[in-house]
Formats: sequence, structure tokens, C-alpha cells
Amino acid sequence: MYYLGLDIGSSSIKAALVEIESGKSIGVVQEPEEEMSMFAQKNGWAEQNPNDWWEHVCNAIARLKKEYNVSRTQIKGIGIAYQMHGLVIVDKLGNPLRKSIIWCDSRAVEIGHKAFEDLGEETCTSNLLNSPANFTASKLKWVKENEPEIYKQIHKFMLPGDYIAYKFSNTINTTISGLSEGILWDFKNDNVADVLLEYYGIDKALVPGIVETFGNQSVVDQKGGAESGIAAGTPIYYRAGDQPNNALSLNVFNPGEVGATGGTSGVVYAITDNLSGKESTRVNNFAHVNYLKSKPRIGKLLNINGAGIQYRWLLNNLDVNSYEDMNTLASNIPIGSDGVCILPFGNGAERMLNNKEIGTRLVNVNLNNHNKAHICRAALEGIAFSFVYGMEILKSDGITPTVIRAGNDNLFRSEIFANTVATLIEQEIEIYNTTGAIGAARAADLHKGGFEDFGKVIMDNDHVMTFKPFKNKQPYLKAYNNWKKELELVLNK
Repeated sequence: MYYLGLDIGSSSIKAALVEIESGKSIGVVQEPEEEMSMFAQKNGWAEQNPNDWWEHVCNAIARLKKEYNVSRTQIKGIGIAYQMHGLVIVDKLGNPLRKSIIWCDSRAVEIGHKAFEDLGEETCTSNLLNSPANFTASKLKWVKENEPEIYKQIHKFMLPGDYIAYKFSNTINTTISGLSEGILWDFKNDNVADVLLEYYGIDKALVPGIVETFGNQSVVDQKGGAESGIAAGTPIYYRAGDQPNNALSLNVFNPGEVGATGGTSGVVYAITDNLSGKESTRVNNFAHVNYLKSKPRIGKLLNINGAGIQYRWLLNNLDVNSYEDMNTLASNIPIGSDGVCILPFGNGAERMLNNKEIGTRLVNVNLNNHNKAHICRAALEGIAFSFVYGMEILKSDGITPTVIRAGNDNLFRSEIFANTVATLIEQEIEIYNTTGAIGAARAADLHKGGFEDFGKVIMDNDHVMTFKPFKNKQPYLKAYNNWKKELELVLNK
């Protein structure tokens, strides 16, 4: 018997099967095989059709069942992870009224900034733990201001994962964790964020009903079953945004535990029980999947836009064949890259740098002594230093890391990168071979409880290796301090 896990991304849908008894991953598929398109009517806009997600979900399920010879009755529960912060609005029949305004759409930035100014920093940090910024609530306000005829027809708004659950079950609901990612949860009053809804003039009746993150949220109905190939009556047991779900996939639940990803952009997601919004303009705070008012678990999310994309740019523009070749070149250069520094912030405005857009900087190159190997090393170190810099921000906001767990992806496959981060933060980095879809499938089993056993399943099935901090930290610290001086020169201009 199996659980089905779905990861609703903006580039693709991933679907996974895990064996219920062992938690072992049976298989993962991706639909479509090429990236999904985004509709951008104007610069800075990004939209997708929610029914395209559903079509790809159905296709992925069909492929999984065929490739692994699994029948619909063998799938006993569903877990859903999804791209965060998106907005789906539907009419009374449940039909989308417009394309979804997805996470990377920036049209509501100024709406969020004005809300922060008008409501005040104290209210935003103590109640919402965040600036309203460009999140779901602000996007809904944009619709109200700019598409009033559509707004009048709204029955409910949903997050992307809520919509997929609705398509399975014909039931509209959401979670506290989901509302918090839209800046729609009031942590101080433990309720929907009336203070923001009232400021934006949004009717509270548009908010879906709230269900537990782990539990019988709804069941597949006849129509959802016919379209998806899942048996009617199959429960949906779990739902969470992609970053909280990635943390869950890495067994990150408790204060001090940190999940990290090192793809095109980098993410550090740290758990705390402290309702602090001190760094609310640089760090996002969300109710983690195991949040309870009586036992708060907050995920502090720090994003680094300029991460793996920097290394990929070098791959495309240096005379090298692969990341492995670049890593080999870098390994021949000493710590600190002989003074060469790269600031890897060339992928748009960096929230952790107070939304400054400083670009990538390559400095201290000596044309007589330095070559592409130095640049490869400086890039890996620069990205690693940006993670360390982000950890310093998190520490100033109350995080005391005890362990870092990361997926076996892109940057964390580089020993130089992982060793640099581990040594400077003085924490072990545990590497796991897992994905968000596998994590969502396993999370379906947590409707029974058993969080203690969940970690053992991940360790038994997915642990690849552990990077330990080097005892001699000084050369890394010297290189980091040199890099930070270069960053501060740019930031203080």
C-alpha cells in the first residue's frame, strides 16, 4: 500500500509514491518534462492557469501508476506541497475567475509597502510577524483595486495547494500554515488576520475554512477520482507550502533545526519557538507545519536569490564542461581564493540586503596571477559566505542553530561549499537524498502522529553523508571577513 505525494511547482509538477509500511520511496515522476510556461502581460507579472496544474497532476498520477504497476485502490492517502504565496480566486461554482497570480509576481509590492507604513512596524511584527509585502493578501488587494468586476464574483480565495485539494475533493479549505504564508494569520490573537483584512477592505467570508495540517482534510469525490485516477474516498491527509514542506522532508521540526536548499536560489529555513518579527523586512516568518498556539513552531525563511544561478552562469561562460570540472579547478586553489572575491547577488533585489539590487561583483583579480580556477573557488566561497551572512541575520533574530540538514542537490554536492558553511557556522551539515514530493507523501502518514518515527524513516532511507566543521576555522574566517568587507563597501555607498 502507498501514499501519493505531490509537489506543485511553478516549473513542473512532481509526484511520488512511498510505501506506507517502510516509508521507502518507490518512484518519482515529473510533468511536464519541460518547464511550464508563465504568462507575463507586463514586466514583473507572472501568472499560471490553475487548471494546467491539475492537468499535469492527473498526467503525473497516470504515469506513476503505469510505470510502477500500482492500482488506484493501493493508494491510501495524499499529501500535497505547493508553490507558496500564490493567489487563486474562484466563483460559487469553484471555477477560477482569472489566472493565478503566482509567487514571483511583483505587482503588489507597493501595496504591501504602504500597508506596512500605515499599519506600523509594531502591529506588523507583533501580529503578523512580517511585513505584508508582496504576499497573497496584497495580491488579493490588487485584484480588488484593479479588477473590481472580477473581485465582486469571488466566492473564496485559495493558495495553489488548496486548489489542487479542491479539485480532488470538491471541498474548499486551507491551513494555518497556509494562511500565514499569505500574511493572513494573526499570531498574537491566534486567528485570521482581521487587522490586515480590514485595512485592505477584504471580506472575511472570502477566507476558506481552516483544517489541521495533518489530518483528514477532505476525501476524493467521484469527479476528482474520475479525472485523477485516484479512488473516490481516498483521504487528503496533509498540505503545506514548498519551503515548510522541504523542511519537513529533511526532518526539521524543532527549535534550532535548520533546513537548507542550494538550487538556483538558496534558502535557509530555521525553526524557532520565539514569536519575534525583529527582522520582518529581511526574513519571512511562517507557521511551520507543526505550529500550535500552545507550542509555537515558527519557520524563519531567509532567501538568497544569487546562489546556484551564479555558478551556472560561470559554467555557461567559462571554458569548462561540467560542474565537476569547476569543482576540480576550485579544489586546487587555497581557502580565500588568493584574495579574489565574488559577491553573487546578480539575480535581482535581495530581501536580506534590504531589497537592494547590487548585482554580481568580481573584485581583487590580478591579471598576472589569477585564472579561472580562482574564479571558480571565489564563486563557491562567495555563495557559501552569503549563506553564512544570512545565518548571522537569523541568529540576530533569535535563532540558535543546532543542526543543518540539506538536500543532496546542486551546491551541497560541492565539498568546498558545504565545508565552508559548516566550518564558519560551526555546525554539522547532514545531507539527505530526498525531494519535496517524497516528503509530502511521507507526511500523509503523520495524521496518525508518530513524529519521532518520521525522523528515523528519513535517516534510514535518505541520509547520504555529514559534513563536519573543520577544527581550524581561521583561514575560513579570514576569507569570510575579507568578503564581508567588500559587501559592506557596496552596501554603504
